[in-house]
Amino acid sequence: MSQQQFENFTASSLYCAKCKTAMPVRERLLLVLPDRELYDYLCTGCASSVGQREVTAGDKLMARAAAPRPRRRAIAPRGLVP
Repeated sequence: MSQQQFENFTASSLYCAKCKTAMPVRERLLLVLPDRELYDYLCTGCASSVGQREVTAGDKLMARAAAPRPRRRAIAPRGLVP
C-alpha cells in the first residue's frame, strides 16, 4: 500500500467541547499565504471552531498530480446540432 494515499486528510467529524459530542464539521478557508493555506473546522451544530488544518503548496501540488483527470466530453460544432 502506498504511503502517498495517506498524505492529505480532511476531517468529517470532530469532538466539539460545547456540544459535548463528536459533530460533523465544515471546513472554512481562513488565510491564503504564498506557501500555504490555513483552514478552520467549524462545528455544524453550534458553529464554534473545533480545529485547524494547514495545506502547504507542495501538498496541494501533490494532491492535484495524484487526482484522476476528468474526461472531457466531445462538443459538437455550432450549427450541426438539430
